[in-house]
Amino acid sequence: MKFVDEATIRVEAGKGGNGCLSFRREKFIQFGGPDGGDGGDGGSVWLEGDEGLNTLADFRHTRDYRAENGKGGSGRKMTGRAGKGLVVRVPLGTVVTDLGTNEIIGEVTGHRQQLLVAQGGKGGLGNVHFKTSTNQAPRKITNGTPGDIREIGLELQVLADVGLLGLPNAGKSTFLRAVSDARPRVADYPFTTLYPNLGVVRVGVDSSFVIADIPGLIEGAADGAGLGIQFLKHLGRTRILLHLIDMAPFDPEADPAEDARSIIEELRRFDPDLVNRERWLVLNKMDLLSPEDREKNAQSLVETLQWTGPVYQISAISGEGCKKLTDDLMQRLNRLKEEPDSEF
Repeated sequence: MKFVDEATIRVEAGKGGNGCLSFRREKFIQFGGPDGGDGGDGGSVWLEGDEGLNTLADFRHTRDYRAENGKGGSGRKMTGRAGKGLVVRVPLGTVVTDLGTNEIIGEVTGHRQQLLVAQGGKGGLGNVHFKTSTNQAPRKITNGTPGDIREIGLELQVLADVGLLGLPNAGKSTFLRAVSDARPRVADYPFTTLYPNLGVVRVGVDSSFVIADIPGLIEGAADGAGLGIQFLKHLGRTRILLHLIDMAPFDPEADPAEDARSIIEELRRFDPDLVNRERWLVLNKMDLLSPEDREKNAQSLVETLQWTGPVYQISAISGEGCKKLTDDLMQRLNRLKEEPDSEF
């Protein structure tokens, strides 16, 4: 299924039913009186999180969603039936915006979590409510109010604990295949990954976390070059970023340190907060270097970048170093969950 992370839909809540104008008329009853019932409320429109969905593709074909109108009241003080509400399923991580006001209505982040996006109209009052001591036979009712009508924007932001960051062909998809059950496409040409892939990394019986493989970035991504600007936003929800660097690039003149700097600069231009996000340096394809060059090149890169954070040397294709990396990630994520100010 094609990955779609943005959609625009129209939601319309149901109109409330009108109140009823009615008088009691029964044989052998000397005095009647008003007995018009109220109208039923209109149905509301809700968005509901569904962990089984991972794309907004369905909203490309169906864009209008309408709840049921409430029924009018009737005699004998009978209230009309309320309109049936409408529940629309969306993937977890969906941010909902009112396009008329550009205000964020809310976010759907939990399975079966519901978010009200259009309130149904209230039912009108029957004439029974307007009886007074001086007006025993009122002919007044109120009509039901209209329901909300909105154009809303849906934006899917991938929910993951760890995000993979790097240039095309840095080995992000290969790493995801090595540590999880996800099977993203892997090939020896740039931009193999065209949309985010999620993988669950199982470290123990009851220990796991989610990794997001984001399409590779290139210089100018923050300005719309390549696929970067379309998917950089998905890194905003991740807690830890793994910056994968190709230590054995195809181009012999390529400089891994300069490549790393270009990615950091794109992060800074897109969202300064991403630069300050906890980030680990992962040196990939180390199996392609000689034992002498491995430590020398790794040390040179760390010194050039003036890097003080965690550094891991791995080979995603052979699995070397991947187990140690995922174990350390699980331990770090568990510690973050225990911190009082944690967003987990």
